[in-house]
Amino acid sequence: MGTVLAGNSLSSAEIQPAKGTSTSSTSKLKIVVTGGHPGDPEYGCGGAIARYTGQGHEVLLLYLNAGEPEGTPESKRGVRTAEAKKACEILGGRPEFAGQIDGAAVLDRAHYEQFRMLLQAQKPNVVFTHWPIDNHADHRAISMLVYDAWLHMRKSFALYYYEVSNGEDTLQFAPTSYVDISSTAEIKHRACLAHASQAPEKFYPLQQRVTQFRGIESGFKEAEAFIRHIQSPDIPLPSA
Repeated sequence: MGTVLAGNSLSSAEIQPAKGTSTSSTSKLKIVVTGGHPGDPEYGCGGAIARYTGQGHEVLLLYLNAGEPEGTPESKRGVRTAEAKKACEILGGRPEFAGQIDGAAVLDRAHYEQFRMLLQAQKPNVVFTHWPIDNHADHRAISMLVYDAWLHMRKSFALYYYEVSNGEDTLQFAPTSYVDISSTAEIKHRACLAHASQAPEKFYPLQQRVTQFRGIESGFKEAEAFIRHIQSPDIPLPSA
């Protein structure tokens, strides 16, 4: 089993870190959870986000785009950003957008540098992002932007990958770490339901089946699973 973040709090006594890592039980952490679209971080990491914020850590949800494809009518603009704001309020985090276009992500020198500057300004301790071979191109794009920033920032933050809609988006995901979300699953559910325009009644049950299965793997009622990059620095985890 990989690193397990267990129980109702993430105290250092409850964590079994990977070999060569250490934890901090007193520092306030800056967590950045990136996603291709509004809703992605909530579905993949909502339970962990709620646990971090519940312990006083700062969490930023950084979306690659506002969920508006090119040509979105004026009457429909702002819907998904408003939903993201509501979801972040439920989770205790705050939203920010990287300014790209839904379905038209650009990966070139200028956009890599722009994103790197954005992430550097946050001074994160931990960053979560999509699995880099997800089926959705926007998921792959932000994963590459994060990875490039991590390399240029000399691997200064812990880097974790998360899963969404397994079988539809995320494939071949072999977790190294688990977060027990038994105490925050309902908060996560409400945050996902905040994205009312995106048919949560269809997508949430699939994601819940994933967390229930990850719970079976890790010994909890429900769990979120992650892959930690093997070259990440010391893991700074929330304290009780």
